[in-house]
Amino acid sequence: MNQIVDTIFNSINDLVASAIKGIPAVLAAIVILFLTKFVADFVCQLVDKVGEKTIKSRSLQLLLAKTTHVLVWVAGILFAAVVAFPGLRLGDIIATLGLSSVAIGFAFQDIFKNFLAGILLLAQEPFRINDQIIVGDYEGTVEAISVRTTQIRTYQGERVLLPNSTVFTSAVQVRTAFNYRRTDLGVGVDYNTSLPKAKGILLRTIYELEGILENPEPEVDLVSFGDSSIDLVVRYWTAPSQAVVRRIQSKTIIAIKAAFDAEDINIPYPIRTVYHYDQHDYNDYLPDKSNNSKEYANHS
Repeated sequence: MNQIVDTIFNSINDLVASAIKGIPAVLAAIVILFLTKFVADFVCQLVDKVGEKTIKSRSLQLLLAKTTHVLVWVAGILFAAVVAFPGLRLGDIIATLGLSSVAIGFAFQDIFKNFLAGILLLAQEPFRINDQIIVGDYEGTVEAISVRTTQIRTYQGERVLLPNSTVFTSAVQVRTAFNYRRTDLGVGVDYNTSLPKAKGILLRTIYELEGILENPEPEVDLVSFGDSSIDLVVRYWTAPSQAVVRRIQSKTIIAIKAAFDAEDINIPYPIRTVYHYDQHDYNDYLPDKSNNSKEYANHS
């Protein structure tokens, strides 16, 4: 019994002695972690300043700074672990990470896919921050491109987070990719209207509106003979922003209506002709009266 008690006490003493010996290493590891925080912040600021001078995309600058920040922390934690546990070798840690990376890759394949797609979007820059885009059923202004999602703000003031992989593999319509954008506005005139006169009025009205660009020049095309009108399309160019396009379109509609009213040009309503007749005289299921009369004459 005494031997068992002595063995327990000896084991406890060994553990306490090992803990005491390990205190300096643990303290050193804690100091390393504190230093890692300051080093990570300093390196992040340094990379951010260098990125501002060498990289045009703000999103790519932020991505580079965040990636550097994470890498510094990973290196600091690994170094602290090696110092705190002297028996733990850096090669063993790397080998363990290498073996576990396969399982992690399967578990987080969607995250990695979005991460890589985000890097490609930031590097290729098919669109930029504040561009107005359409992706699938979503349309709005790009607010941010992170390592996982592309964040857009819809025109209704809603935020939509789209996975980067979806954005990267989908057709993206960039409405603000160029300095100007065309609007096609349909209008109809009745068949009694002089078409050259109507076309001249439309062009004159468009040229007088503020916000419509003179180059490229506005155009008016005759497109079809409608059921109740001859259809024209007014094509003009404005700044690409959605707010500008909507505002100019409203002004254009008001101006065209006022110009046509001043010249007594009608924008016709849809016209339908309705014929009224006695349905009984045209019922396919009634016997033909002419045949009945002939049969009656023969019998007479």
